[in-house]
Amino acid sequence: MSLQLRLRAAAAAASLALAAMLLAAAQPAAADAAPKAGGTQRPKICLVLSGGGARGAAHVGVLKVLEEYRVPIDCIAGTSMGALIGAAYATGTTVAEMGQILGEITTELLYKENPPRQEISMRRKQDDYTLLFGPEFGVDRTGFKFPKGVVTGVQLESVLRRLAKAKGYHRFDELPIPFRAVATDLLSGKAVIFSQGELANVMRASMSVPGAVAPAEFDGMMLVDGMLTSNLPVQTARAMGADVIIAVNVGTPLLKREQINGLVGVTGQMISILTEQNVQASLAMLKPADILISPELGEYSTSDFDHLPKIAPLGEAAARELSARLTQLSLPAGEYAALRQRQSAVAEPDSRPVDEIRFVDLQRVNPKAAQAAMETRAGQPVDQQTLDRDMRRLYGSGDFEHVNYRFLEEPGRRVLAVDAVEKSWGPDYLRFGLGLSSDFKGGAYFNLLGSYRQTWLNTLGAEWRTDLQVGRTSNLTTEFYQPLNPERAFFIAPHLGVERRAVLLYQGDTNIASYDLKSSLLGVDVGTQFKRYGEFRLGVARGELSPTMDTGPAYLAPGPSHIAQGAYRARLVLDQIDSVHFPRAGWRGGMHLYKSDEGLGADQNYTKWDVDGIAAYSFGEHTFSFGVKAGGKYGSDPLPPYDQFQWGGFLQQSGYATGQLLGEHMTYGRVMYYHRIMRGTLFEGAYGGIALEAGKVGNPLVPGSPDGLLKSAAVFVALDSPIGPLYWGYGRARDGNTSLYFYVGRPF
Repeated sequence: MSLQLRLRAAAAAASLALAAMLLAAAQPAAADAAPKAGGTQRPKICLVLSGGGARGAAHVGVLKVLEEYRVPIDCIAGTSMGALIGAAYATGTTVAEMGQILGEITTELLYKENPPRQEISMRRKQDDYTLLFGPEFGVDRTGFKFPKGVVTGVQLESVLRRLAKAKGYHRFDELPIPFRAVATDLLSGKAVIFSQGELANVMRASMSVPGAVAPAEFDGMMLVDGMLTSNLPVQTARAMGADVIIAVNVGTPLLKREQINGLVGVTGQMISILTEQNVQASLAMLKPADILISPELGEYSTSDFDHLPKIAPLGEAAARELSARLTQLSLPAGEYAALRQRQSAVAEPDSRPVDEIRFVDLQRVNPKAAQAAMETRAGQPVDQQTLDRDMRRLYGSGDFEHVNYRFLEEPGRRVLAVDAVEKSWGPDYLRFGLGLSSDFKGGAYFNLLGSYRQTWLNTLGAEWRTDLQVGRTSNLTTEFYQPLNPERAFFIAPHLGVERRAVLLYQGDTNIASYDLKSSLLGVDVGTQFKRYGEFRLGVARGELSPTMDTGPAYLAPGPSHIAQGAYRARLVLDQIDSVHFPRAGWRGGMHLYKSDEGLGADQNYTKWDVDGIAAYSFGEHTFSFGVKAGGKYGSDPLPPYDQFQWGGFLQQSGYATGQLLGEHMTYGRVMYYHRIMRGTLFEGAYGGIALEAGKVGNPLVPGSPDGLLKSAAVFVALDSPIGPLYWGYGRARDGNTSLYFYVGRPF
């Protein structure tokens, strides 16, 4: 080729190259900008939602703007609160529905420890009527053992189930929007990416803040908050095939110097530092085509769950600042509407029957006893609400620190595997209690209580419990409770108790004598439990009572110094009240019959009965409570002085001193109204209330004591506290008797 031809070819090539360069400059590079969403090959857009506790409510505001700009979301990856919001949206929960639920969420709702009391076993409900307070501690030869978190997360899961519309076990790629949640394995220190599971359990694992919420046990892993390893899971979204990532980082701000107080502050700051480091690593993975939204959340903290509706709009404002970039991804109105209609379809739970219900790795608890507490049965369709109640009921037995489930597909078999994690601080437990009372008329007392409980002493679930109390009433009681079948419907319970208590005797409103009563009682009961609804006992007991007079005139001295006791006893308790301290819904009733019989060695024949009941109804923060009590003798034999009804005191005929009324029979009724004036977090908050009471203590032991129809009224304020409920009250009777009261513990 001639030189001239070569020059012409080179010039043509240069012209083509220059044209190509100009064309390339006019079009964004693939790494810098994705094809427009409205094109035939729109990018796959993945939403990444960071953890941040309560600050994560801003995610809802971002979702509102994305819907307004018609930005399609093809997949979601989230951590902690981001997993909670992401799972809700991925399962068809609308932004409006999420906003409504956020408005109902409080710190109390999320982190109150116990499941609904109606779901707790009858055996554990009975503890509520003692002075016990606070958490139970494990105890063994090495010393004390403690729970792994302030709360277990069971109540948290019930809230999460409301947010996620897909109930039951699912593969997350089959949800209306494919979804991933991130947790951290406390044993390996690595991130765990969930692509299937029961959504409430997965969300709970992803937001189990170390030290606050106990780790979630899953497949041999101890799972805690994903913020420790991947608080902004960009890499997870990329693995899902994302072309464009919209990342929302609500942050975990570091504490200021003045906020770092004590061990809790230092621990919180360490977690925030670790979280911020992995967030920065994730931010470095973002590409120019990706969009980062960082809401300005001011002083709102990760634990500020009482102000979620105020946080959400801050995410909306941050998203609008990036409207120019977001609108580039928008779809035509019709296409977006069709997409959202498909994504709002609620995924149906898999209700196929299971061939087996299998409890995984139980060491102490008999699987037959655990399965007996469930209503879900092998061979029957799985009902999600029934299964959720089963999980709460298992937790309510008191044997497990956490309960969840999963479905296993084995060759020719479908298995419901229940991961019921036995308490790591069990099986022997220690709790303490405190009772204080004063009516500022000399009726003051205190009691300290310690309770030691050994559980699962055999495969039927035998339990040995010993309580020691010192104070105005000092006693030692012990009972060996032996179920007779794995379902624990029937039981036998030998018991022993010794007691010493002080008794004051009044004439009118004057204290005229005081007595010291010592007693010992040995007996055995047989009975049945109506699952979580009630218990019936029938038994015999023998013992001795020794009364002595401390102060008072000689004519009031008791008779024999040793009184033999022997009796048949029957007791029925039905309990579906939601709270013993501040009931807001439900009912409770009881009946007790005591037949003293000379044939069992008693010095005197007589029969004593009593019944009581309470019911509560609430609307909003307003509650009405109704209580009744009655008792007397049955037959012609009189009740002896040492076993008559002693009544009077705060909310037990208010206005009178504690124990001022003493007689052979009684009737009493109370109507009470109270209003919650302050919400609690782990406790029930504070209340103010009034009560109207009417009663009669008939055939009083001391002539001149109040008789006839007695009418009283009381006003009070009360606070639930770490040492039990605290009451301050004032009572006034129609006959002019008045009293001020202070209580720690249950006054009624």
